[in-house]
Amino acid sequence: MANTAQTRKRARQAEATRQRNASLKSALRTAVKKVKKAIATGDKAAATNTLRESQAVIDRIADKRIVHKNLASRTKSRLVQAIKALP
Repeated sequence: MANTAQTRKRARQAEATRQRNASLKSALRTAVKKVKKAIATGDKAAATNTLRESQAVIDRIADKRIVHKNLASRTKSRLVQAIKALP
């Protein structure tokens, strides 16, 4: 365990940051799942609207460097390709 006041504070800060980051990553996964669920229904218009909403979430999390910008870009690209493949 931390012995000095400084290390105790850093431990508290690290835990708060970890929880915040975990929450944001969870929001990212939820946004992606929403789009995949909309794609699974086969409704292209609904999937496109859901993607538009989810892109904002994905970009916001990438801007905060919770995930790498390339991961965010790759995720959005794959979702767009899946929507374009719908009949």
